[in-house]
Amino acid sequence: MNKKIQRRDFIQRSAAAAILLKAAGCAPDATVRSTVGRWPANERLNVLSIGVVGTIGSVDRKQVAMHPSVEIVGLCDVDERAIEKASTRHPDAFTCKDYREAFDRYGDRFDAVIVSTPDHTHGPIMLTALANGKHVYGQKPLVQQLEELSMIDAAMDARPELVTQVGNQRMDYPGRRAAVEILRSGTLGPAVAAHAWTGSPNAGSYFNYDRVLHEPAECPGHIDYDLWLGPCAEVPYRDEMLPVKWRSWWDYGTGGLGDWGVHVLDVIFYGYDELQSPIAVKTHAPRPSEAFHTYPCLSTITYEVDSPRFANSFFPLHYADSGQTVSRAALGLPPGEWKDSNMTVVQCEGGVLALTAGGDLEVWRDGVMTPGLEMPGLPEFPELNHWHAWVDNIVGKDTKLWTPFKDGVRITEPALLAVKAARFPNVELAWDRSTNSFTNHEEATRTIVRREYRPGFAPPTVG
Repeated sequence: MNKKIQRRDFIQRSAAAAILLKAAGCAPDATVRSTVGRWPANERLNVLSIGVVGTIGSVDRKQVAMHPSVEIVGLCDVDERAIEKASTRHPDAFTCKDYREAFDRYGDRFDAVIVSTPDHTHGPIMLTALANGKHVYGQKPLVQQLEELSMIDAAMDARPELVTQVGNQRMDYPGRRAAVEILRSGTLGPAVAAHAWTGSPNAGSYFNYDRVLHEPAECPGHIDYDLWLGPCAEVPYRDEMLPVKWRSWWDYGTGGLGDWGVHVLDVIFYGYDELQSPIAVKTHAPRPSEAFHTYPCLSTITYEVDSPRFANSFFPLHYADSGQTVSRAALGLPPGEWKDSNMTVVQCEGGVLALTAGGDLEVWRDGVMTPGLEMPGLPEFPELNHWHAWVDNIVGKDTKLWTPFKDGVRITEPALLAVKAARFPNVELAWDRSTNSFTNHEEATRTIVRREYRPGFAPPTVG
């Protein structure tokens, strides 16, 4: 079989699969088995791992594989050495370099997919999986393009029986779940504003913001660079791009704001269901570079709200990288240092909630701090394994799921807006996700909402 599947053939197959599934009101046999509540007793969940090592791929694969119902039956990676390493743990799994081949040739062998690949490939791979009726665990950020959020949203509307999960393992911490309960309860009164920031703790190893450091070079023979580029335009390989510094490149990553968005923005959106899609974004940043994401950034994303749970009819979310923290004095807090370089702070009329990425929670009222887990009225927070919760929901076990793709869309949207708006620094962009456009800025709509997919790698439409 020719591994370089042609665009027309592959897209037609994926689209046809989606149409047939929708028309029949069901999925192929493997997917019917996967529907929650109908999983046959003692039957294994067969899982394909795409991106098997990387910075998080091995963790995702190993955690999912530890679930007693799971069998890793397939390994897909553009890096032959990664495949070799993962194969030592899964010697019977099929292997391939091209995710399209995995679905086309081996699609009847697996029920669910782990996607732990670079940001730029998330949308095409996850949408291909959904079109083929597979449950999906997808790493953060959910997607790399703003338009892909709407694609994922539509896919979930069309395939609600599929179980999805974003890589948001920090919700295992009781303090983070307690923060959600406190915000939902309204104990601190109407919400005034939210502040979140990341210090990008991996800046030295993950990011290369300043300039292109190396001339074009020959890619190492164990990596299929054409497949690594996937949906992006063909450009020469450079040593600083791989294995991880692609995160700061405009075409492939989402910078520090995208990298940490789900880990510092999630509790805000779980606490306030009213925050659906923002109406505007304004990012303060230096002059943008052509190749890289701009750094540092300080962005304000504005939501329109109509609820007594908010102090005003507009709710601002301030999101920053490079450790740009909010003033404690401005929040009525005593002098001191914030507990972490990655934090979420929600300002309410009756107090302030401050939460570290690691789940250390403080509640401040009238200058007095109460440890968050000591707040009255909180439920018990049972031990939770984020990866196993995804599997549990597939096989019919009722386990709380943080964060399915529908929630992931809401959480990812402000992070991507903050990142993309840095291309138009200090300009307020009016956003309308129903049309995927900036209604006051045609150039922004044309340049930062979507990409032109390379032939053969465009995501299929699901629904």
